[in-house]
Amino acid sequence: MKELKHLNKYFIKYRYRLLIGIVITIIARVFSLVIPPYVKNSLAAVEEYLKNPENDPSIVRGQLVEYILIIIAAALLSGFFTFLMRQTIINVSRYIEFDLKNEVFRQYERLSLNFYKKNRTGDLMNRISEDVGQVRMYAGPAIMYSIQTITLFVCVIPLMFYSSSKMAMYTLIPLPILSYLIYTISKIIHKRSTIVQEYLSKLSTFTQESFSGISVIKAYGIENRINAELEEIANDGKNKSMNLVKVNAWFFPMMILLIGVSNLFVIYIGGRQYINNEIDSIGVIAEFIIYVNMLTWPVATVGWVTSIVQRAEASQKRINEFLKEVPQIRNNRKEASEIGGNIEFRNVSFTYEDTNIEALKNVSFLANKGETLAIIGKTGSGKSTVLDLVGRLYDVSQGSILIDGVAIDQLNLYNLRNAIGAVPQDAFLFSDSIRNNIKFGKEDATDEEIIEVAKKAAVHKNIMDFNKEYDTVLGERGITLSGGQKQRISIARALIKDPEIFLFDDCLSAVDTETEEEILNNLQKAANSKTTIIVSHRISSAKNADKILVLDEGKIVQQGTHNQLITQEGYYKELYLNQLSEKEM
Repeated sequence: MKELKHLNKYFIKYRYRLLIGIVITIIARVFSLVIPPYVKNSLAAVEEYLKNPENDPSIVRGQLVEYILIIIAAALLSGFFTFLMRQTIINVSRYIEFDLKNEVFRQYERLSLNFYKKNRTGDLMNRISEDVGQVRMYAGPAIMYSIQTITLFVCVIPLMFYSSSKMAMYTLIPLPILSYLIYTISKIIHKRSTIVQEYLSKLSTFTQESFSGISVIKAYGIENRINAELEEIANDGKNKSMNLVKVNAWFFPMMILLIGVSNLFVIYIGGRQYINNEIDSIGVIAEFIIYVNMLTWPVATVGWVTSIVQRAEASQKRINEFLKEVPQIRNNRKEASEIGGNIEFRNVSFTYEDTNIEALKNVSFLANKGETLAIIGKTGSGKSTVLDLVGRLYDVSQGSILIDGVAIDQLNLYNLRNAIGAVPQDAFLFSDSIRNNIKFGKEDATDEEIIEVAKKAAVHKNIMDFNKEYDTVLGERGITLSGGQKQRISIARALIKDPEIFLFDDCLSAVDTETEEEILNNLQKAANSKTTIIVSHRISSAKNADKILVLDEGKIVQQGTHNQLITQEGYYKELYLNQLSEKEM
């Protein structure tokens, strides 16, 4: 159970609730223990009357009524405290589930982009949902039933020996056998539980990717192939689950068999003792049968709880794998950092860890506050990497990046990112209203501010054409909008943030040239005193920049203004002439 030690901090946090739950559990079981002796006394009273029929029957009736009322009262009190027990311990398990999910989610937020390149979304989702759910069963039902079992064993077994040591000895013979079988089967359950959880992650990943890529699946007409692949994965998962179920299936029949053997011992040994006058009443046999049956569920839960613990151990191990991941990008400064907007690259080189591709090679440039820097280059030349490094999504392999003369890794990470308004190449919108997607850049934005930035992004008219206008709820990843509309809403989201640094990553590729010109003019006004870096394949997006860099295979091969570069032989002039001729055509 070493992996489950991670939960100890939550048990400490909710220790008082747990302690109250434990006390209530013990009280509930103690009240239930009142019933067997009074059943014995009731039978003894009837037996005594049958032996001496001349006794006053009203006395027997009075005794029986008294005993029955005590039994009913004990049962009601036991039931009431059992209800309270569930309201305390099970509630604690829900609190722990809530805290653990939040802990995992916060860790997901802290982890760097490399982590997400190595792990699939389905697996991430499965660990925060299915695996945490398995752990909750350990933090609630497993603890509750374990306390019940321990309480009953501690109380019932001494009572059994007190009533008849010989009968108790024979009755308890099956329990050590049961303990050994549980130990043996538990090891198998642990291994198979881990395999089942891994297959659930695999299935979640496959279905998540299929739903996200449904348009591609339909476009290529490969529904049948995807169905066949899903069926194969599902059958594999089913087989693994069946292997686990087959082991679990041994528990309850085994419990019933061993409890049945105990009952047979009670009846046989108790009957012989009664015949031999070793016990004074047949009520002792009835009392023992109740004790044995009271132990039936606790003994059965030993197996069930063991199974829960094994599954929780396997799940917590998977959760801990991610919780132990150390983020590559850390906040090295706790104090606040003022971000002005002067950006300098000094001999920066960067290699992607997952692909070993050297994206930037000895890149140096300076972008002062209020300036616009454009980066042009072929696909894969390292343009987007520059923006990722400015946002410190990665740390440089060599060289240094300075913001206002301070090394970027010595700035407060959250202040840095709060000072950046980024529009990625692949515009991502949430499954929410257009208004809330824009407000993502500024939570307390007014409707007037939202409309103003939407107009600057040249998307206001499109939004007003929708039935619900700004209250239009978008599909997943903004699938209900065109590529150009998604890009422009993303631009509006960045503008409303009013940051010190704008990062635009080819964010006008899906709009026509006229709309592009309108947006660029608006951006120039909005970012007048801001530092702006624009990555683009279009000369039209870069021509008005204060400085233009041309990247090729991670190196700066040209730099200057638009007027300077169109007079130099090279990639920029060639691209300019090609796009100029396309525009004329």
